[in-house]
Amino acid sequence: MEEGNAMTSQDKNAPGTGGSIVVGVDGSDASVAALRWAVTEAAVTGQEVRAVTAWTYLSPLDPGSDDAHRAQMESRHDAQLNDLVRKVAQGHPGVAVRCVIVEDDPAGALLDASRGADLLVLGSHGTGKLLRAFVGSVSTRCLNKASCPVVIIPAHATDRLKTGQVPADSGHAARPL
Repeated sequence: MEEGNAMTSQDKNAPGTGGSIVVGVDGSDASVAALRWAVTEAAVTGQEVRAVTAWTYLSPLDPGSDDAHRAQMESRHDAQLNDLVRKVAQGHPGVAVRCVIVEDDPAGALLDASRGADLLVLGSHGTGKLLRAFVGSVSTRCLNKASCPVVIIPAHATDRLKTGQVPADSGHAARPL
C-alpha cells in the first residue's frame, strides 16, 4: 500500500478534528462525485479524508512484464489520484486529504481501509443485476461487509456534484442514526 499526501493543511490529530472518511476513487464520474461529497462533509465535520484507489496487476496475462512495469503502473495511479484530489479539494483548503494507492481488489481494499473509519463513501455505477443495478458490485459488497456506515452517491447525482454543487438540504453533516 502506497500513501501520499495530496493536501495536508490540517493535522488529523489536531483539536477540532474527528475521525476519518474513506472514499473510493476509480476516476469515474460517480467516484469523483463521491470524493466531492466526502470533501464537503469533511469541511463541515473536521474529519480527514482518505481517498483510496485500488488497482490490480495481472502479470500472468502479460508474461513479458517486469517489476519496472508494475512500478510504472502504480506511479501512474498515484499521479492520477493526487491530481484529482488536488482539483476536488482546492475549494476546501482546511480539509486534510490523504491519498492511498492499494494493489488489491477494490471492495477488499475499501473494506480494509474503512476499518476504524467513521464513514465509507462510494459512487454508484449502476451495473449488474437488481441491487447491483443501482449501486454496483463493489458498493454492494461494501454495504454488506463494512464495519462503518456507508454512503452511496447515486449515479444521477454526479452531474450536480461534478460542478461542486451540493443540494441545499445537505448542509448538515451526516450522522449515524
